[in-house]
Amino acid sequence: MKMIKAVIRPEKEFDVVHGLEKEGFYSLTKLDVLGRGRQKGVQVGSAVYDELAKLLLMIVVEDKEAPKVVETIRRHAQTGNFGDGKIFISDVKEAYTIRTGKNKL
Repeated sequence: MKMIKAVIRPEKEFDVVHGLEKEGFYSLTKLDVLGRGRQKGVQVGSAVYDELAKLLLMIVVEDKEAPKVVETIRRHAQTGNFGDGKIFISDVKEAYTIRTGKNKL
């Protein structure tokens, strides 16, 4: 299994989540986060914003579904501007259901 973590613009939440739902991916976790990329934040007039609000989505899927999830997120999150976000993929070696204690893999 793969865990996909996507850091996206908060204003793209609706588009990305609904895009994933249309593709059959309903299970996800959302977190409000702060961060910055290579640009080290943004400057608007004399104000400098070191950290920007972002949304972190975490989704665990079967290995074969990962490319479809990544493409769906990318397609719906993209604005074409700096700061559109990043997608990270990692292996999930174990996962347990809290209620039952059973390993889900």
